[in-house]
Amino acid sequence: MHSSEGTLEIRSWLDRQRFSLFQWRVLLLCFAVVAVDGFDTACVGFIAPALSREWHLQPATLGVLFGSGLVGLMVGALLFGPLADRIGRRKILIATVAFFGIASLLSAQAPTIALLIALRFVTGIGLGGAMPNAIAMTSEYCPERKKSFLTTVMFCGFTLGSGLGGVAAAQLIPSYGWRSVLVVGGVLPLLLVPVMLAALPESVRYLVLMKNASSERVARILQKIAPLSVPAQARFTLDETVENGSPVRQLFAPEYRSGTILIWIVFFMSLLIVYLLTNWLPTLVHSSGMPLAMASKVAVMYQVGGTIGALVIGRLMDKANPTAVLASSYAFGALFLVATGIATGTWLAATVMGVGFCISGSQIGANAYVARYYPTSSRVTGISWALGIGRLGSVIGALVGGALLSANISFPALFAIVAAPAAIAALAIFACGRQAPSMVSARAAA
Repeated sequence: MHSSEGTLEIRSWLDRQRFSLFQWRVLLLCFAVVAVDGFDTACVGFIAPALSREWHLQPATLGVLFGSGLVGLMVGALLFGPLADRIGRRKILIATVAFFGIASLLSAQAPTIALLIALRFVTGIGLGGAMPNAIAMTSEYCPERKKSFLTTVMFCGFTLGSGLGGVAAAQLIPSYGWRSVLVVGGVLPLLLVPVMLAALPESVRYLVLMKNASSERVARILQKIAPLSVPAQARFTLDETVENGSPVRQLFAPEYRSGTILIWIVFFMSLLIVYLLTNWLPTLVHSSGMPLAMASKVAVMYQVGGTIGALVIGRLMDKANPTAVLASSYAFGALFLVATGIATGTWLAATVMGVGFCISGSQIGANAYVARYYPTSSRVTGISWALGIGRLGSVIGALVGGALLSANISFPALFAIVAAPAAIAALAIFACGRQAPSMVSARAAA
């Protein structure tokens, strides 16, 4: 219905407006959240060498330290997603950013490795809760025609934050020790909290659908996006059905059940590859005979390809069928992985960049895909549980690299094995488009 009739449908109204400075502010705040999230997630890897020297740690102990953070990420995602769908994105986003900031500061004071492992688990809980809410918040303020692209732009903050973790470690550790990196990882999110309190609104779609917020409150938010002319007692609506019951149960409603399982398969397989390559790619390339310095440079091409791929894939998902885009990208990623096993020299750098473009880029695109797939009433739960299940894949990926190296498998055979999860992800996302209702495409065209 139209505003002249006293009713305004939020989604169609947002789709008719230009992307405003107010919406850019929301996107940039969420970008900042995932940037500090990326910093805190990655920093433990950068401090590991100094930590290992100071406390004389074995590689197995470092593995437990890394794994504790990943398990915390999984717990946080599974816990805070349903909570955000019940009490709001803004409250949970601000609370989790403060939570992992404080936990990082406490980690910097840890006197023993056992306490540091426990505090990294606690930090991971906050990190795991923040990211799905940032994705959902961005998605719910974007017009459908630009939703995938803008969501992937926001998510690139994670890559930037991860890289800054390495820069900070290189600058701080020689002068101030490894604890200083954790202090920065705690101070940055805590500085962001008052900015979020002052400048971050609640999702207007959530307010209309789930909270039945007053017309005045909704109108004030919409006025910041574009001039709004509606009667004083206008009624705001969202063309979605509010599902009853637990948000987790909604993921398994008949219309979503098959898609939920297939999306979990995609995230499990995708994050398995992402974390395997993030942790082990330099070592794997070095094991093939390449000098370690050159192997590290080749590994950087994976991150470069991932950033470019996220932006290109996000744009293509807005212009074409998002299921087809992701399925094709994962399939090409499998081919690039096979090619990496037989490539040498410059071609090896090119194939690694192709792997990053297709696999890492598709994983970021998959976050936008899930944000479109589920309705407002269970969106954060859908995103967070997909990421939570994916974290199981990330833990396995971190372990698989060591097992493959220990098995002395040939370089071509090793990457052919790693290509299998990419092929499975391609098939799963293709099946999601065929077996589940075409909700993603339908919402993109709405």
